[in-house]
Amino acid sequence: MTNPVTQNRRHFEDLVVGEVIALGQTTVTREMIFTFAREFDPLPFHIDEEAAKKSLLGGLASSGWQTGALSLRMLVDSFLGKIASAGGLGFESLKWKNPVMAGDTIGGTVTIAALRRSGSHPQWGIVTLDFDIRNQSDKPVMTMRLSNLVECREMAA
Repeated sequence: MTNPVTQNRRHFEDLVVGEVIALGQTTVTREMIFTFAREFDPLPFHIDEEAAKKSLLGGLASSGWQTGALSLRMLVDSFLGKIASAGGLGFESLKWKNPVMAGDTIGGTVTIAALRRSGSHPQWGIVTLDFDIRNQSDKPVMTMRLSNLVECREMAA
């Protein structure tokens, strides 16, 4: 049975281990940092420029969780919104390598690291994605591995 919502999207069978997806870029502004931090991560180096200058980071820095959220948005725009994605299953090995400072532009790639069929639900496959997020100076700012559920076109393995 074809799902009318996902029929024109790439399915599990269309994905290839080693495929690299370019995520595009986004510039992290001072206001973006303040807005996110006030609601979700109100530490001084995210919401107070003077305190941020005196911190280990040396200036106003994005929350790592904001970096992750921005990276996920870029992933949806460049990849997940074009496949028969059913949602995330979780992540592992999250590393914030360097701070994302106000004015930085971040972007990067995601590589399909693994593909496997669900053992208990043959209509689903699992794609494992490795993130490599960098700033405008090509310094790594975040890496992680994400697993996502993807609809299979054919139920037979």
